[in-house]
Amino acid sequence: MRRRLALTTVLLLTGCTTGPSLETQGDVTAPPGDSHHLTIGSAGFTESDLLAQMYALLLDRAGYKTSLITVANRELYEPALESGQIDVVPEYAATFADWLNAKTNGAGAAPVGSPDPKTTMTALRRLAAPRGLTVLDAGRAVDQNAFAVSRSYARQHGLKTLSDLGASGLGVRLAAGDECVQRPYCAPGLKKTYGIDVTAVDPKGVGTTQAKRAVQSGQDQMVLTTTTDATLPGFGLVLLADDKKLQNADSIVPVVNRSRAGGQGPTGALDRLNGVLTTADLASMNEQVDSWRRLAKDVARSYLRDKGLLK
Repeated sequence: MRRRLALTTVLLLTGCTTGPSLETQGDVTAPPGDSHHLTIGSAGFTESDLLAQMYALLLDRAGYKTSLITVANRELYEPALESGQIDVVPEYAATFADWLNAKTNGAGAAPVGSPDPKTTMTALRRLAAPRGLTVLDAGRAVDQNAFAVSRSYARQHGLKTLSDLGASGLGVRLAAGDECVQRPYCAPGLKKTYGIDVTAVDPKGVGTTQAKRAVQSGQDQMVLTTTTDATLPGFGLVLLADDKKLQNADSIVPVVNRSRAGGQGPTGALDRLNGVLTTADLASMNEQVDSWRRLAKDVARSYLRDKGLLK
C-alpha cells in the first residue's frame, strides 16, 4: 500500500549513508541498483505532484512497491536523493544543472544550463554522476519561463512572437517577480535578445492570478509565466513564442539514485512516459488539479490509462 509522508525534519536528522562520500565524490563506484521498494519525491507544487504520481504508478505496474513523500525545498530533497532516502524525483534539466553547478563550484559559478537541450543534458549528467545520481532521458515535455499578453493586445499589434513585440517598438510594463529586473532570462534578456522596451517591472509574482489580472485589465502589457500554465485562456491571455530561444532548456527529467534505482527495471518503467508526455499534456493536467479540483493521483492515473500505459 502506498503511503504519503511529510518528511522535512526526518531528512535533516537522518545520516546520508548510501551516497558517495566527499572523498570519493569524483568517482562513480556503485553499480546501477534495482531496489524492490522505491521512494518518489515531490517538490510539493501541482506539476511536481502529478509527475511523482505518474512515476509511482508506472513503477507499481512494473512490480515495485512505492512510497511518495513531499519535500518542498531542493536544498533538502537533493541531499536525500544522493543518500538514498529518496530514490526518484522529477526535475527540470537547466534549472537543476545550474543548481548542482552552484553547489559544486560555488554560487558565483557561470551557469551551465542553456537553451540547447543536448548541451544542458550533458552538463547536468556530468554534475550529477559524481553524486551518485543518474539523469534519465528527457522527453518532449518542457516547463520553462514564458511571456503572455492579452489576446486583444496581440491581435491589435499583430503579435505572435517576442520578436514581433520587439519590432513593434511598444513600451511594455511587465508583471513578474521583483527579481526579473536583474535575471538574464527576464527584463535584461528581453531587451538584449529581442529589443523589447520594458518600461517597468510590476512585482506581482510569476504567473500569479494577480499578475494575470493586471494584464487582462490593461494595467500591465505582459506577464511572466510558464509554458505549462493552462489558466491563460481563462484570463484572455496568449503566449508569445520565444523564437530566439532566450529561455533555457528546462526539459522534464526523472533523476534517480543510481545505486537504488539506476537499473534497467526502474529506468525502463520511467522511460515509458517519454513516448507520450508533452508540454500541452502537462498544462492540461495542471488545469484539472488547479481549476477543476481533481486529485493529482486521479488525474495521473486517468492520463496513463488514456495513453495505454496502465490498464
